[in-house]
Formats: sequence, C-alpha cells, structure tokens
Amino acid sequence: MWDSDDDNSVSSSSTARTDAASLSGTEEVVFDQDTLLDQALDALDEKRGSTREKALSIIIEAFNSNMQHQFVEKKFATLLHQCLASIKKGSKKATAKEIALASHAIGLLALTVGCSDNAREIFEESVRPLDEYLTSTSDVTKIPSLLECLALITFVGGNDQEETERTMDLLWRVIHPKLGSNVVTIKPSAPLITAVVASWSFLLTTVKELNLNSKYWQNSISYLSSLLDKEDRPVRIAAGQALALIFEIGIIDKFSAECKSASDMTQEESKHQASYIHLQGLKGKVINQVKDLSVEAGGKGSAKKDLNSQRSLFRDIVEFFEYGYPPEISMKIGGDSLQTSSWSQMIQLNYLKHFLGGGLIKHMQDNEFLHDVFDFTPKRKHLNSNEQRMSSGEKRMFKSPNSFQNKARTQFLNKQRLLSEGRNLGHYAADVTDD
Repeated sequence: MWDSDDDNSVSSSSTARTDAASLSGTEEVVFDQDTLLDQALDALDEKRGSTREKALSIIIEAFNSNMQHQFVEKKFATLLHQCLASIKKGSKKATAKEIALASHAIGLLALTVGCSDNAREIFEESVRPLDEYLTSTSDVTKIPSLLECLALITFVGGNDQEETERTMDLLWRVIHPKLGSNVVTIKPSAPLITAVVASWSFLLTTVKELNLNSKYWQNSISYLSSLLDKEDRPVRIAAGQALALIFEIGIIDKFSAECKSASDMTQEESKHQASYIHLQGLKGKVINQVKDLSVEAGGKGSAKKDLNSQRSLFRDIVEFFEYGYPPEISMKIGGDSLQTSSWSQMIQLNYLKHFLGGGLIKHMQDNEFLHDVFDFTPKRKHLNSNEQRMSSGEKRMFKSPNSFQNKARTQFLNKQRLLSEGRNLGHYAADVTDD
C-alpha cells in the first residue's frame, strides 16, 4: 500500500543525543529520555522553526521507541496543545515539515493513551482545526500527515459510528471537495489519493452497522473501480484493498436482504432493488478488473517491486471472490506471532506499520490498546529494568487512563474479523458465477 521503507522511519538514539545537544546549545548533554522530552517540549515555544522541528522529531522518536505513559501523565495537555498550535491556521507560520511532524506526534499521542478520556480530548480538540486546515490549504505536502492524524484520533478516540462516518466523509472531501468560498480545490496527486483511500479504508474497518445509503456505496465502489485503471500502482493497491474490504463486510449482501419479490414491492422498494442490481453490476466489473491486474505484465520502466506487490494482492482478491478466503498474515513480534485472517485486520496492521515504522514491534509488545485491537497477548518473558523497579501500584498508575473501563470499547474492532470468518464458504464463488 505504501511506497516507503518502514525500517528507516525511526532514527537512532545517537541522532536523538545530537538533536538534544542542538536544542540546548551545548554538547555537554547527559542522555536521559525524561529530561530530553522535557527539553523538547519546552523547545516547542521557541520562535525559530528549525528548533521546533527538531523538538518534534525528538518527541516522535521517544514515543515510537517506548510507551511514554509517565510523561503523558504529567504533560499530556501541554504536548497536545503545542502540537495543535503548529497546525492551526496562522500560528507561528509553521513550515510543511513542522505541520507534518506535529500531526504525527498527535497520532502517536492518541495511540499511547489508548481508549481513555485523554483520547476523547485529543479527538474533540483536534478534529475541527484539522478539518479547517484541510479545507483551506493548497500545500499538498502537508496533507498526508494530517489525514493520518485524523484517521488515528478517530480510530482511538471516536465514540460512535456517526463520528467515524463524519471523518470518512471529510477524507473523501479532500479529493472530492464540495465547492464553497472557503474551499481550496486541489488536483489530487497519486500519493494524495493513496493516502485518502488508505485512511478511509482504515476507518471503515471499525464500522459495525453500515448505513444503507445506496447512492453513497454506488459512488464509492464506482470511484474505487475507476482507480483500478490508473497507472500508479500504489493507487491501484489501495483501491483494491478498499474494495475487498467493502465486499468482506457485506455491502451488497445487506441490500440483497432488503429486496422482496416484484409483486410485493412498493415504489421505494423497487428503487432499492434497482440499486442492488446496479451494485451487482459494479461488482462484476470489479471482479474482471481484479483478474486482469492479478496477471498484468510489466510495462517499460515499471517498478518491479510495485508490480510484484500488485500481482500478489490481486491474486489474493481473486481467491477471496472465488472461494471466500481472505489472506492470512503472520508477523513475528519478538518471540510471539501476530496472526490476521481478514481484510479488515490486514488493513489495520498495514496502516499502523506504515505510521509507526520501526516502532511497530515495540508498540505491539507493550501497547494495551493494540493488544485489544488485534486480540494479541504477547508473552511476558522479560520485564525491563524500569518495570522491575516499579511497585504494582505504580504500574497501574502508568497504564493508559481508564484502560480497564474502556477495554470493551476496543473489542468491537475485532468483530469484522469474526463476522468474515463466519461467512459460508463459497459465498463469493456463487456470486462470481451469477455475474
């Protein structure tokens, strides 16, 4: 889905030490992460943009490499509002790099606090400024990070489906803007389309009860189908995964269940059946496109890496349509193995892998929110030295706030996987034959 090297996304500790020295203006710096984070937070008040950028990079490094519960316990609100200050229109004349770093830091903060009152505060405080910036900026270099931030704070801190759907609509508006006096129209680039579709799909994995708005789903499937014809392979891959997810969660099935025999139909029900027939036609078109892309030959100058990724993905989608099997992924997390067996969880894992980069392993080992999302319990063979020195009461204090009370809120993120596994084998094979 993403054309990047995830292993290179996290800098080394030596880099952090160098940055710490430049923040303080001296080379005599003792590397202590708590002190370093405090210095970086203070540096976000500096007038020089390059200093703020270095400070945000240090904060991101720290939150990637360790779960910073103690720092969050003391400085959560300050960090959030300093990052928002870099994003809000007209503040400090922030550069594109600073806005991207601030957005990334907010996303990491949300993942660190998990489902809690703090996550809710992040969502409520951040959605409006992010929305305003997305509808007013013409600098597309800032937008992908803003989209990721918006998706993550909704994923963690959104309370209900209505909020998730609003964010999904906001994401679509980036590439399909509603014309107005305050809207800056942007011709969407391939990376921007990829980022929007990936973020939209990531949030779709959490939707429990689908809104049966046939026009919306017709437009969504039709647009995603058109992206399969684009030359840019990352765009095709993102669109293919989104379409597989749409069919996994049963959009067309839900319309089919509402249809009655022709003699019993009201005028409204007749329109509903027409929508169902149209969706079936779109599905047939998608199936043919997927089959073509699964065997596409490489053209002149095409990137072999992208071509192999495309073929592999679309072979998986073909198998899913024909036999009902989603791809199964196994990832090593330390000495443990994380298993996914649905498009929903695969999309979640890919998205978080891209966002966290080299920090994914650490977060999967220690982040209780992600344990709930993926129903994953790592083996606790070795406690780190800090944990060994803590009392049990101190450990509880440093857990994500309200983690026990909110655990039920995160459990629903697994329901799509269970639903997809419970479908009748061969369900899609019958549909392919009918189409």
